[in-house]
Amino acid sequence: MEELLREYFAILVFIGLAVGLALIMVFASMIVARQKPDSEKLSAYECGFEAFDDARSRFDVRFYLVTLLFIIFDLEVAFLFPWAVTLGDIGLFGFWSMVVFLGILTIGFIYEWRKGALEWE
Repeated sequence: MEELLREYFAILVFIGLAVGLALIMVFASMIVARQKPDSEKLSAYECGFEAFDDARSRFDVRFYLVTLLFIIFDLEVAFLFPWAVTLGDIGLFGFWSMVVFLGILTIGFIYEWRKGALEWE
């Protein structure tokens, strides 16, 4: 058990250094930077105007379709790289499993295409 913990010690040190460095940077910026907010700094900056409606209003379905499209390609890239690296070891079953997975993603892509998510006005 001690050998296993010794192997993970470097990762623990790395995480500790990363958290410590991040905290030092945040506190250093609070100390060094001017903390004088004016009306320009306090104004809405994301969309350029003040919010005029409730954020829980209905959105166009195309926003959700674009999200699905992002998930399709994100999953594809996330799973294709390890699959390509180990293709020689996983054999024919692994190959056909990925073909089925890519088929499901392709069906999702075709669904979005037919719904018009790729066409913006």
